[in-house]
Amino acid sequence: MTERLAEITARIDGIRQLGAVVNAMRGIAAARAQQARRQLGAVDTYAAGIAAAIGSVLPFLPAHGAAHAPKPAKTVLVLFCAEQGFAGAFSERVLTSVGPALATSEIFLIGTRGVMAIAELGRKADWTSPLPSHSTGIPGMADRVSDALYARIATGEIGRLEAVFSLWQPGAAMRIERLSLFPFDYSTVPKPKSAEPPMMDMPPAALIDALTADYMHAQLCRAGLHAFAAENEARMAAMAAARTQVERQLASLQARQRAVRQEEITDEVIELAAGETASKGR
Repeated sequence: MTERLAEITARIDGIRQLGAVVNAMRGIAAARAQQARRQLGAVDTYAAGIAAAIGSVLPFLPAHGAAHAPKPAKTVLVLFCAEQGFAGAFSERVLTSVGPALATSEIFLIGTRGVMAIAELGRKADWTSPLPSHSTGIPGMADRVSDALYARIATGEIGRLEAVFSLWQPGAAMRIERLSLFPFDYSTVPKPKSAEPPMMDMPPAALIDALTADYMHAQLCRAGLHAFAAENEARMAAMAAARTQVERQLASLQARQRAVRQEEITDEVIELAAGETASKGR
């Protein structure tokens, strides 16, 4: 009986340690998601400023300048998947959301867990990069992706480019966003508020090219931050479910511990009473 009680006590200690780990992981995920959401505001403001600059330069672009994009050739999908585990089916939802395009498009895949998930589907990514473990590393990741993409855009290999990422909002279910990045849709930029020409120290066509490159970089940062925040929100949900299970197991073991301890006490009382009866009989 004592061995059973010691075993149950050891299991309770192990469950409590697991609960501490789960709580720590949940706290880390919450802090990272909150930091990413704060940075999203700055990225949105930056992207809006670039869009306004593009809108102010467009009226001065030669008529043939806006049609310089290559004819559609190859579609590239930049898929933002999970970097770490304990996030449920986060990566799988992103991969399945693109449907048949997963097999026909060139895949730029962000996230180590996504590389594993796409391999299970019998597909290999054409270009991969880890998702930074901290949101402050997102701009550097966007630099690497942009460099690799523009190397292909410059040679005319890419006809269409889209970013696919998860987006989480309070009170709403997580959803998958699909954002077109190339060719650039100039109809989406705001019209200039003033008829005064902007100050330019380079030809309008070259300036537009530079601004659209910066805008694409900003959109990749935005997609990366949303994916980063969503992954950590998914991990928080998984850890909340794990915490519930830990508490359930802990309550069950503690109830069993009390029952076994009561059985031990009862056995000892019976043994003492039997010994006393035998002593009186002698």
